[in-house]
This record gives sequence, structure tokens and C-alpha cells, in this order.
Amino acid sequence: MQAKKPTEHPQTTAITKERQSALAVAIIGAGPSGYYTAEALTKACPSCQVDLIDRLPTPFGLIRAGVAPDHQSIKNVARRYTSTNTQDNVRFIGNLSLGRDITLGELQNLYHAVVLATGAAKDRKLNIDGENLKGVYGASAFVGWYNSHPDYKDLNPNLDISAAVIIGNGNVALDVARILAKTPAEFAGTDLARHARHKIACSPLKDIYIIGRRGPLHSAFTPKELSELQKLEQCTPVVSPKDLPNLSTDAFDHLPTMQKKNLTLLLAMQQPDPKDQRHVKIHLNFFRRPVAILGTDHPKAIRLEETTVNDDGICTGTGKTEKLPTGLIVSCIGYRSSPITDIPYDDRLGRFISDDKGQINPGLYTVGWARRGPTGTIGTNKPDGAEIAATILENHTPNPAEKLGRAGLDTIIEKRGLDIVTFSDWKKIDQAEIDAAKEGESRHKFPDIDTMVAIANADAPKTP
Repeated sequence: MQAKKPTEHPQTTAITKERQSALAVAIIGAGPSGYYTAEALTKACPSCQVDLIDRLPTPFGLIRAGVAPDHQSIKNVARRYTSTNTQDNVRFIGNLSLGRDITLGELQNLYHAVVLATGAAKDRKLNIDGENLKGVYGASAFVGWYNSHPDYKDLNPNLDISAAVIIGNGNVALDVARILAKTPAEFAGTDLARHARHKIACSPLKDIYIIGRRGPLHSAFTPKELSELQKLEQCTPVVSPKDLPNLSTDAFDHLPTMQKKNLTLLLAMQQPDPKDQRHVKIHLNFFRRPVAILGTDHPKAIRLEETTVNDDGICTGTGKTEKLPTGLIVSCIGYRSSPITDIPYDDRLGRFISDDKGQINPGLYTVGWARRGPTGTIGTNKPDGAEIAATILENHTPNPAEKLGRAGLDTIIEKRGLDIVTFSDWKKIDQAEIDAAKEGESRHKFPDIDTMVAIANADAPKTP
């Protein structure tokens, strides 16, 4: 197959000497942090050239593959990133994988600055016996499965079970529980993967357990996410009174706002209406930690140990354990960035090592979760991107050494016959997914890379 010419804007086809010497930046990863960095760079330096490179044929990263499919309003931030991509000096280049198609060294030779905006796509390990059984998944894999991520389209979890266990006390744990508990009608207007929609609808699931090793006041839920559990059609959230703190009015009033709102919601969940006929229960269990997963080929149960938490938030086990039968375990305890050979990496924190301004070494930077770990909201990446852009510009000399930038990348793409996907191509994929939607779907996200690339290549001009 002949390579597709990556240039999208006619005025950038002929790169002048002046443009060649302008600031050229490659951003690896076309998710929120990558786009916010591109936006900040082009706003502060209109003459710079920014290429957003992603291994998938689709832009927007976490917005497409991480945000819950029933949170469509959050996905609307992609419109802002689309606006960034309409600028002549910003390009999206998808289906171009670092390591497989091009090396980091090659990109550093072509661009004045390279930014690692690769996110944190790997799950943290539980480090307990049985976690490698089929039916035990990390959040990245399980969420990717129901979000049509190409890496996880064949996950095929067994949902012919009566009980599921979700480990973690953050919003991702709530997302997973909520998705498993919803009825087909509640998925109307979402982009839940079609394969997941069918499995969830057919599941006989009755009990969903959310397990947290600390107490309610240490949980990372946001009140908005927690309150959504109270609005489910067939599911009731339940909290044991013994897991809730008995605070005086004065102590309650002095709690931080988020803790106060969360505790108010949890207190309401300890007294479910006896007339409530909803047949699925989400049990929010605190002060328990997993110590072993029991089973041979698949999980049959999980052993939990009761915990105590001191005033400094240190969690310790009491030695008292219980066994909870389950056929599905999803661990939502955090994410890690994927290491890159020869790049300083903090194995404990699961992120790249950089200075306090995000610089790894001269000309190489990191941003977003790859820089600070998987913390904060999507919007947290905006000031982070602005800071990295400012650092790049601060280090940029008025008369930089000549770099080929995108012209050099285009040459490599053509010489190697790489079948890249441009933003114009993505628009074709985007429209095809909308057109393929059935009743009740906002779109049918294609989980297969070859399918998306074929759509992108339809009627695409080729270069010799």
C-alpha cells in the first residue's frame, strides 16, 4: 500500500526556510493533556508548528476510551480539541506508534521539543494471590472493553454471575458499578460498546460490592458521581451503619465540603426504603482490603481483611478476614504510565521523572498523567499543559537550530509506507460511527483498528 501524504493544509505543503527554523514541537499522545499543551503553545507562539501523534487512529484519548459512556456531556470537551485541530499549524497524526513506526530519537532529531503526553494506560497491580485468574481485570482493561478500546475488544468477561466485586474508592469504581447495574433503557443515547451492551443486559447480576480499605471520609468519590447511584432504575445502593462515622454536629460542620456531601449521601444509603423493589444492590463496603483471590481457572471468591485507619490515614489490617463469593473482580486502584526505554521512570509512582517544570532532559518534556500520575480531572490537564508550553517557550532560543519538523516526519512516513490517519480522516471515521448507530446509541464506536483505517482510506489520495 502506498503511503498517504500526511499534510492536511495546502499552505504547509511547501515549508519555507523561515518555517523550518520556527519552533517545531511533537506531542506524543492526542488526549486532553496533549491538546491543552498544543492549545497553549499555539496561543502563545502562533508561528510554531505542533504535531499531535497517537498510536490509535482516533484522537481525544481518555475522552473517547476512559470517560463513562453514560457521561456524554463530559465528552463534549472534544469540541474544544477539534477547534485546536482546525489551526493550520496543528496536525493530528494517528495510527503512528512510537517504537513500532518511529523512534523517540528520530523525533528528537526532527523537532525542537518532544512532549510525552502518553497518559497512564496500565493498571496498578493488586499484588495478591489469584489476581492473574481469568475474570480478574484492571479498570483500564474493563473500562476499555465497554468503551470499545481496540486493545480490549476481545476481553469477553463472563457476566453470567450473581455477584461482582469492585476494588477501589474512587469515581472509576463508581463508574464500573453503575455501568454493570444499568438497564438497557438507561443506556439510551450513550456510546456503550455494542458487545458490552448485550452482555450487561443478559447478566443475572444481583449484588455489586465496592470495596475500600479506608473509611468514607478517606474515599475519593465526588458527590456528583456518588449521587448517581441513587438514581438507578433497578439498583439500590446500600451502606452498613457500622462503616459510617458517628460525628457530632460540630465535627460534621467542620468537615471539608466534599466530605460533608459524601457523608450526607452515604448516611441516606444506610436506611433503604423497605418498600424498594429494585432487585440489584450496590454494597459500599469500607474498612476492608483484598488479601487473596480464590479459585483455580476463574475467581470463585475473594478474601477480605478488616482494617483500621489511624488519625494520619495509615491503614493496617486487623487479622480478621471474611470470604465473599464472586465471579468477577475489577480492580480500580489506579493507573501507571508505560515506561519508555532509556527515559527516567519512577516505578513506584508509575510516571516519568522530570524536574518541577516538566522537563525530563533538554528538548524532552512530559505532561498530564505521564508527568504527575493519574490524579485530577480532565480539566486539571489545562493548567498543566499551559505550564509545559511556557517551559518549552522559555527554553526556546530566538534563533533555534534548524529542524525539519513535520517536513522531516512526512518524509519518514512516506519512505516507510506508513498508513497514518489525519484529522480529516478521523472526521470520516467519526461520521461513519454516527451513521452506524442503532436506536438508543449515540454512535457505534468501531473497536477494530483495521476497520477504522479502511474507512479513513476510502477515496484517499495516495502519493507515489
